[in-house]
Amino acid sequence: MTTAWQERWKFIQEQVDHHLNAELVARMDAPSAIREAMHYSLLAPGKRLRPLLAILACEAAGGTIEQALPGACAIEMIHTYSLIHDDLPAMDDDDLRRGRPTCHKQYGEALAILAGDALLTLAFEVIAQRCPAKTASVSILELARGAGMVGMVGGQVLDLAAENRLDAQLRMPTPETVGDLENIHRRKTGALLVTALRLGLYAAQAERSEGFCRSTLEQFDVYGRSFGLAFQITDDLLDVQGSTAEVGKRVGKDAERGKLTYPGLLGIQESRQRADVLCRLAVEAVTPLGPAGGMLAQVAMYLLDRDR
Repeated sequence: MTTAWQERWKFIQEQVDHHLNAELVARMDAPSAIREAMHYSLLAPGKRLRPLLAILACEAAGGTIEQALPGACAIEMIHTYSLIHDDLPAMDDDDLRRGRPTCHKQYGEALAILAGDALLTLAFEVIAQRCPAKTASVSILELARGAGMVGMVGGQVLDLAAENRLDAQLRMPTPETVGDLENIHRRKTGALLVTALRLGLYAAQAERSEGFCRSTLEQFDVYGRSFGLAFQITDDLLDVQGSTAEVGKRVGKDAERGKLTYPGLLGIQESRQRADVLCRLAVEAVTPLGPAGGMLAQVAMYLLDRDR
């Protein structure tokens, strides 16, 4: 049975996909090959989780979906660029993403790299073009931090280091504890989720004379950090227990590489318990925010039962 929040999620997915497609269509003067590769990855079937968080955060902060859509589209562009690059042979070397061949398998490595580059830059263009001045200013700064060397990119570097895949002179200590894992995944996974929530807040409140509400920002940060770690734990569990058909990407690869994961460190049962605690922390953070906060809470609880 489909619940009200699932119907809302589906509606938001449709709106985001419509606007993502519109941003590509609006740039018909770009070479057709790059537009096709970008469209292939950007509009591939997916949860649109980060745009969902941006839109729900905006609504919880008193804004509208229309205000949130530029930031929501930008965050999905950043996320998609990161997936394209992560799948490359030099990184995770994956050939399946969202149930179909990865971008470099479909279009070749060179065009895949360029498609990722183009999505990264288009994200900032969309915010600069579609958002009011104050919103654009704070959102661009936030997006650069969350996606950059102290955020998502930094997390990917730490992840490569954990697999001893950096050149010898650049290698760092191998992660051995839960704290080490969390340092990686707060950046690699969590930073962009926190950024999505912050973009939603800025869309709703940055143009106000008094600016945005700091206490709401803190609530979103607690939610995003807790949600991000719980998301990574469930991702690790799916790699152990899921099937390629269900998950939409190759499973079992973490064990093949000897990669340290939550199940590998804590075991399956304790990993599930840890994800449960983190999800409940996320729920507690946003429950005071009313109906839209309740939607964010529902999304957090969905994590515990997701199969992809």
